[in-house]
Amino acid sequence: MNDEQIKKIIDSPEEYNDTKEESYISYARDFFKHSQRWAIFLVFAHFFFFLGLAIICGILFMVSQTTKYQIMYAALFVVFMLIGYLIKIFGWVWGSRNIISREIKRLELRIVELADSIEQKP
Repeated sequence: MNDEQIKKIIDSPEEYNDTKEESYISYARDFFKHSQRWAIFLVFAHFFFFLGLAIICGILFMVSQTTKYQIMYAALFVVFMLIGYLIKIFGWVWGSRNIISREIKRLELRIVELADSIEQKP
């Protein structure tokens, strides 16, 4: 397939069928399926662990009387929240890497399908 054929396919909107595109719900469904369940479980377990530590540090910050301990608990709260957010970002990247490769394959198949439909026209 050369560049002219690809440009012809892209420029013909009447051939485009958006029913083959996936929605966010199907992305979320695929995210929690298959062989990624163990990774998702670990990501959520670690996130809730660090969230719990951050909540404990927040409570201890409010209870402590000395400035030294308040600074320590505030710093630990910020660190635990940042670690939790980084873990969630890691989980998002872990799940979206398969989505991107699947979208590239779907795009390649769609281009071939549209090329075949254009070749069949007189």
